[in-house]
Amino acid sequence: MTEPRYDVIAIGNAVVDVIASCKEELITELQLNRGGMTLVDEARADELYDAMPPAKEISGGSAANTLAGLSTLGLQCAFIGQVADDQLGKVFRHDMRATGIDFDTEAREGEPATGRVLIFVTPDGERTMNTFLGAGQYLPAAALDEDLIASASILYLEGYLWDPEEPRRAMRRAIDVAKKAGRRIAFTASESFVIERHGDDFRAMIEDGVIDILFVNESELATLTGEDDFEKGFEMIAPKVPVLVATRSEKGAVACAQGERAEVLAEPIERVIDTTGAGDQFAAGFLSGFAKGAPLDVCLKRGAIAAAEVISHYGPRPEADMKKLMEEKL
Repeated sequence: MTEPRYDVIAIGNAVVDVIASCKEELITELQLNRGGMTLVDEARADELYDAMPPAKEISGGSAANTLAGLSTLGLQCAFIGQVADDQLGKVFRHDMRATGIDFDTEAREGEPATGRVLIFVTPDGERTMNTFLGAGQYLPAAALDEDLIASASILYLEGYLWDPEEPRRAMRRAIDVAKKAGRRIAFTASESFVIERHGDDFRAMIEDGVIDILFVNESELATLTGEDDFEKGFEMIAPKVPVLVATRSEKGAVACAQGERAEVLAEPIERVIDTTGAGDQFAAGFLSGFAKGAPLDVCLKRGAIAAAEVISHYGPRPEADMKKLMEEKL
């Protein structure tokens, strides 16, 4: 097996986040799924955008956010995702490359436009996301650079992108390429609704040993297992994947790797500003340790530090000097 060129390559949605603070009443008025993620069409996206207070636009997407965190922590990363040949697509490509992430997937001509996520943040820091996937849901297997995929130590897959058929086929092909090259597959479930729609796929991949590192939150674990008791659900999945990581918001996180279990408390912060990207940056912190062979408890601690940093400000990507922050906190 050749030495990997990249630490992590991710396949995910290429979207631009549009983030605005709002009053609780607006969530009700617009009939939004408070605290959740809802897929919307372009017309609904335009309607919600028109109803938003002044907003901030930041390149996002779950897996792309995780790579941004990993890159700031010094790891070599590349991204595969689909943008349109439009202004938002150019913004997204620039932001990824400016963060030190290789991103060379060709832009898609014509409609639909580059995807965007309209995020309403209430005073308690909770985010309500409304996602127009746009061009991202048309990532074809033909767009994959298989040599690139084979050159990464870890292939990181975003559950959100499992929903549309075309990128799902691309991700299945990428799994085959990575496995043949002897690489690890990391998978983030992304959201309970994705598991409700594709749980049979995910459970089959777990049973077949396809997934090497699985990231879930407490709600996703319950949906995956059908078990509301966290410990029972965790014990159902832990023996079936080499590494299981379950986040529990303010209760911290738990991980199990080859029978070894570790837990971490959430990092204290003065105020939660915006929970957008918390899970993405937890995964970045965890993988930044895991990819370098750090102990399981240290990987969890790194995840907690990264998650705490991102929820202390608006936006899904780090703003602090993450290398320095890790040195100070560890």
